[in-house]
Amino acid sequence: MENLKRLDLEVEEFMDILEERRRSSDLGHAFRTFNPQLYRGVPPCSVKDLNRTVLESQYLSYVIKEVAMESGKTLEVVREEASGILEEMSHNLQLGFIRLLGFIFTKVFKRLFSSIHVNQEGLNRLQQAIQESPVILMPNHRSYVDFLVLSYILFTYDLPIPVIAAGIPLMGMKMIGEILRRCGAFFIRRAIGSDKLYWAVLSEYVKTIVRKGYAPVEFYVEGLRSRTLKSLTPKLGMMHMVLEPFFKAEVYDINLIPISISYDRVLEESLLAHELLGIPKPKETTTGLFKARKVLDEDYGSMHVYFGHPLSVRQLSQGKINRCQYNLIPRDLPQRPSPETQACVSWLAHLVVCVQEEGMVLSPWSLMACLLLQSLPAAQEGSLAWDLLTQKTLWLRDLALGFGARLHWPEQISDSDVMSSSMALHSTVVRCEGGRVHLVEEEGPAGNQPISPAEGVIRRAGPVLMVALYRNQAMHVFVRPAMLAVAIHTAQSTRREDIFNFFSFLQDVFSNEFIFVPGKTSQDFEESCHLLRKCGAVQVSDQEVKETEEGQTTTAFLRALLQPFIDAYQVVFSHLCEEGVQVFTEKQLVPAVRTLASQLILSGELNSYEALSSDTQKNVLSALLRLDAVTKSRVGVPSEFQAKKAAIRKIGAIMTGRIPPQRHLIAALDARL
Repeated sequence: MENLKRLDLEVEEFMDILEERRRSSDLGHAFRTFNPQLYRGVPPCSVKDLNRTVLESQYLSYVIKEVAMESGKTLEVVREEASGILEEMSHNLQLGFIRLLGFIFTKVFKRLFSSIHVNQEGLNRLQQAIQESPVILMPNHRSYVDFLVLSYILFTYDLPIPVIAAGIPLMGMKMIGEILRRCGAFFIRRAIGSDKLYWAVLSEYVKTIVRKGYAPVEFYVEGLRSRTLKSLTPKLGMMHMVLEPFFKAEVYDINLIPISISYDRVLEESLLAHELLGIPKPKETTTGLFKARKVLDEDYGSMHVYFGHPLSVRQLSQGKINRCQYNLIPRDLPQRPSPETQACVSWLAHLVVCVQEEGMVLSPWSLMACLLLQSLPAAQEGSLAWDLLTQKTLWLRDLALGFGARLHWPEQISDSDVMSSSMALHSTVVRCEGGRVHLVEEEGPAGNQPISPAEGVIRRAGPVLMVALYRNQAMHVFVRPAMLAVAIHTAQSTRREDIFNFFSFLQDVFSNEFIFVPGKTSQDFEESCHLLRKCGAVQVSDQEVKETEEGQTTTAFLRALLQPFIDAYQVVFSHLCEEGVQVFTEKQLVPAVRTLASQLILSGELNSYEALSSDTQKNVLSALLRLDAVTKSRVGVPSEFQAKKAAIRKIGAIMTGRIPPQRHLIAALDARL
């Protein structure tokens, strides 16, 4: 067992589930008695019975009639189409395949990870929740391993195996797709669009599982695997589906289980960094999976899986939604969610993601990454003294704990050894030689062929973005205090109202970059003031917020943490305000901004490689759309956009402090959120 470092908060014990596996038979573990307790009163249900219930539902029958009338097809043809969609989609969970993968995963996980830590109390809470209400498992998504490890943990602890929403590309992998289906995966197309029949089959399938309580439903509320290791803006389609049975009073309550999965090192780290630089992700194939066997020879350190407290939808939605609206229309008829329902679902989704972040366990390397990205560009010869890095990391460890972070920092070995072993996991990207730490640049083309300056920028950007992945794992701890530090510095005022306005502006602009619960801006501001006051960085009164002299080290660190994102946004603003940019698509925007950022880096005008990241560039576009500084001039594939240059210039000017954020602008931004 281990206890995580965490100040002023309840500390839960974590158990290493691989410890027992290293001492006992893998075969015995896979084929032991498995007898999970299901949701109370649930009768046994075969996959065939589940699919028949879906196809015979009044809701799906109604939609089939609508589609037949709109398309001119016969009812029989549309029913066959619905049956085909369900056959493609549905899981075929079989205990024999769970046992098979339980045996295989034990072998794989013991080679990949030194330990997999799970909070025992969280599993106990989950067991209780499963027996009381339908349960929705909601893990964050940082690696393909996420999909595998949760089912493995539940199997290990005799908990019901979930049915899992998976992307359709996984189904196309020969043999692997069918194995995943028999381990509980159901497959969803990525581009559903306006396909009414597909939406109806999918939603009825999911809602039937939730209503009947056949199994926990697992899905990623972020929708996609995060390529930056930051939380993504939640997608609300599946969220609406799993919550609708409660809104329509078909179940008494639903328990949402936020699950936080943290890695010392992510298997796909190099792949993720290259994807951000525009190198396409390899297609998911069985051949590709077998070619990736070399990852088994690497050390990926520890993994932590934290099962959060169950969130009762019944309790959380009180006062946020009037369920009487669902009594006005028969339950089996399609019903478009009201604005009130959409707001409630969005609020719940953002809350789940924030709770996931609170459960994340930081490694020492995440703290070191924060400091390396700030220190290396300014250091002589592109390296940093190990002793200085150690000193700064220990300072940052105390700051992170003071801010409420969960931190995996072994106490039985020296601080220097903790840091050395943590950095050794990442020797492909950073090394310590001669007492100095430096990044490892990617190898150039074979034969020592000359490379262009722009290619040199991309080569240097690879390791920087790989380090940034792990800094991003810690951003949720620091981002709100960092925004307050930037607001104090940029607003050039000590008036509390001025600083709050600038803080609110930053939250609005960065709401696609970081996760903030809607309607919590004032609370976030007060909590940020409290944290910075607690560490002595600011003095706070009813009228003023002042930076203290002794707190300048803290506020300078926090401002520097946010600066790469501010720089990246300004680069996109600059590109969109160029005279030649009128109507554009996302595919045109990303390479154009990357070219501009490369030029600025080469000229020394830009120090941040964050502006080269395609995900950051797309986040800027989403933010400008939300703030009405960019409009869609054509909806379709691809969508076309038009920049409102005056509005973009104004946002850029406010961000740099040239003009203050105006109250009416803040109010308008809040209204859009």
